[in-house]
Amino acid sequence: MPTLPWTVPNPPPPHGTAFVMASRFEVRTLKDVPRFFLRSLAAWKQVRSAPGAYGASLIAQPARRVFYTLSAWQDRDALYAYARTEPHRGIMTSLRSKMRASTFTFWEVDTTGLPITWDDARRRLTEQARTDAAGDA
Repeated sequence: MPTLPWTVPNPPPPHGTAFVMASRFEVRTLKDVPRFFLRSLAAWKQVRSAPGAYGASLIAQPARRVFYTLSAWQDRDALYAYARTEPHRGIMTSLRSKMRASTFTFWEVDTTGLPITWDDARRRLTEQARTDAAGDA
């Protein structure tokens, strides 16, 4: 599955900050992949019209049962408003039992640094997963 490319729902201001979130989701079984993928497309459609969304991208690796998201927002409140709005809210609730593991990381960048590269996002997700694992030990 190819990457859904960086999409810009709302152009960011030329000078300012963006609140960025990257996530990695792993579903429990291959049987869960189609449902997760279809639901992620509904969330993708939602983000394309979400207030305060500066950009988003998605990578699906169905054979590995892994999905990545990357998005940039006007601020933390815009991201959380999106997460609390349907269909995203219902999607996350309905898929919770299908998840094996999830990692989230957040940071801020100057809007001139958009779009965020997947190399940067994956590096930050790996660091966050290590931090999360150390906290669980």
